[in-house]
Amino acid sequence: MLVDSHCHLDFPDLAKRMPEVLQRMQENQVDLAVCIGVNLEDFPQVIALAEQHAQLYATVGVHPEYTDVEEPDEDRLLALAAHPKVIAIGETGLDYYWQKDQPEWQRDRFRTHIRAAKRCGKPLVVHTRDSASDTLRVLKEEGADAVGGVMHCFTENWDIACRALDLGFYLSFSGIVTFKNATIVKEVAQKCPLDRLLVETDSPYLAPAPYRGKPNEPAYVKYVAEEVARLRGLTVDAVHEATTENFFSLFKGAKRP
Repeated sequence: MLVDSHCHLDFPDLAKRMPEVLQRMQENQVDLAVCIGVNLEDFPQVIALAEQHAQLYATVGVHPEYTDVEEPDEDRLLALAAHPKVIAIGETGLDYYWQKDQPEWQRDRFRTHIRAAKRCGKPLVVHTRDSASDTLRVLKEEGADAVGGVMHCFTENWDIACRALDLGFYLSFSGIVTFKNATIVKEVAQKCPLDRLLVETDSPYLAPAPYRGKPNEPAYVKYVAEEVARLRGLTVDAVHEATTENFFSLFKGAKRP
């Protein structure tokens, strides 16, 4: 059994071929996937997928790349997170690659998500790009270790990884770990404690080898698990088992199929 801990199945190129996507998940032993919310306007489509399909769960949040959207407040996030198939708050965090001009609004929004997560007792799904130090600082200042969460699509170095792990966070690896030049990511995937490691696709982005450059989908998370197993000298079954157990340890609202 495998879990794709982070994907965007409501995005058009996946949503329009949902039966095929779900069938390929089944064929590749991917029993669960988490459809990640990135703004409140599209949350109805995200939660509808989770309601319609037992193997899908959802999160609620506003991604730092989204600017001209409804700004979340704690009560709004809490109301939406009360749905039984919402298992986390996010995607949230900081992104100084796409948003360079006004980082303070990003930090304020991030704090809102952390506070909402603490109030509802659900973990965080954290995005960070060119912003790792500030991301970790805000998490620490807001006491995010009380709920924990996952640093999704982890691409930082081992020092940043250790700081995230010290806050009680999990590290999730995407198809990037299969790229030949991703030496830093491969190193962290080798060193990360096995009981704090997750796998994901971030579909429809970041397809792993051998599908690099093509649309990604949850079935391809098996290639991420295979590369992690190779890097660590483990069997693929051992990585399947560990990452699945880790998923249920973190996302306590999810039910085993």
